[in-house]
Amino acid sequence: MNIKKYLSIVTGAAFAAISLTSCVQKDEWETPPVNCNNKFAATTMTMAAFKAQAPASGYILITNDQIFDGYVVSSDENGNFYKTISFQDKAENPTVGLQMEVDKSSNYADFPVGAHIRINAKGLRLGLDRGTVKIGSVDPTFSIGRIPASLLSRYVSGVCNGNGLEVAALKPLELANLNVAKNEQYINMLVKVPNVQFSSGDILPVNKTFIDYVAGAGTDTDRTLEDASGNNVVLRNSGFFSEGSKLLPKGNGDATFVVSRYNSSWQMLIRKTSDLNFAGTRVDSAPPKGGTAIAFSGSFLENFESYSPTNLEVYPKYVNDALVGNRYWQLKTFSNNKYIQLGANSGSGPYVTYFAVPVDFTAASTLKFDVNVGFWNGNALKVYYTTNYTALGDISAATKTDITSFFTIPTAPLSGYGTLTPAGTYNIPASLTGNGYILFEYTGNGSGVTTTLQLDNIQVQP
Repeated sequence: MNIKKYLSIVTGAAFAAISLTSCVQKDEWETPPVNCNNKFAATTMTMAAFKAQAPASGYILITNDQIFDGYVVSSDENGNFYKTISFQDKAENPTVGLQMEVDKSSNYADFPVGAHIRINAKGLRLGLDRGTVKIGSVDPTFSIGRIPASLLSRYVSGVCNGNGLEVAALKPLELANLNVAKNEQYINMLVKVPNVQFSSGDILPVNKTFIDYVAGAGTDTDRTLEDASGNNVVLRNSGFFSEGSKLLPKGNGDATFVVSRYNSSWQMLIRKTSDLNFAGTRVDSAPPKGGTAIAFSGSFLENFESYSPTNLEVYPKYVNDALVGNRYWQLKTFSNNKYIQLGANSGSGPYVTYFAVPVDFTAASTLKFDVNVGFWNGNALKVYYTTNYTALGDISAATKTDITSFFTIPTAPLSGYGTLTPAGTYNIPASLTGNGYILFEYTGNGSGVTTTLQLDNIQVQP
């Protein structure tokens, strides 16, 4: 090649590049236009009309073009939703929700929360599957199958607004309480409930994490949410939840979640832990009772005969504190004898309840009481002393010294009831002085230890 001709070509190209570059001032490049075409040009029906076709049981096959819009409310970014997409008909004030089975993970990358999607259900099944109305593919094994990843674009497309996928700012539907949320009309919709907190059993005596771990691996875990009205519901977290090792927040506040049901069991799903805004002060749904006439003494006998059966859980001289759960020591009468009793039978549990007895430890020398059990199926009673508990205060923060081993607590009968008998005598050490409390702790669980305990004739002597 002729060198002079080659240099001429290179020089010409260089000048052309300089000329083009000089047309752009600094770094102000023009953004190329985004080509965003809607796969399905228009809807043919509302999501509500589409969902209304679902039979009471089984499924139907959609054989014609049925096109409707929705807004994505779920996200599998943090692992709490697995191969499903939940969506509702409107970004605000929705009226209906649906779920789609998809054989694909990381769906949040294509359809993030708030994504405006358009669905053509032709070729899909619509039906009730394990308590939830869903759409999915034809499957030989399942009534509603997962849509193969390679076919997903045949049925679902994002709605474009000229600048790419339209993503709306969702406004959760605000509901009065958790009981209202347990309604079929809200399934697969994003809702918010105020004045919510985790149950005391989830944060006391040990603050649990969002999921449990077995041999280092996360497991699907249920935690319990409760509201100011005394309602509760399961919060279900996947074993693959990336935030599962975080401690449950102890406070109270707003809970935002996607309403879900598995067969007949309600289980709500969060996208991430920030869906729970529990910055407020925790509300004690089962506050301590009594404690209005506390008197520290080194010599007394409490046989409960002075108490009236019209107020079974309030003892002004003592504190009756349902720390975990909502069961209190109650006044009972048998053969003209009064005593207090507590059991976890027929309950949902767990339960941890204290009966706090004030004592002047400087003046006191011994502690005695009578005890009886019914339908024993595990040890449920422990006895402690403490010197840093304040009546009606946070009993979980008190320093407790376990003195249970100084007493004989019956382990029978397995059926029916025994009789109240002396549990033994505890000699209060000379080093234990000042005012404090003897704590009788009942620990039971409706699905585990349900033993019934009876206490009587609590006696402190100088």
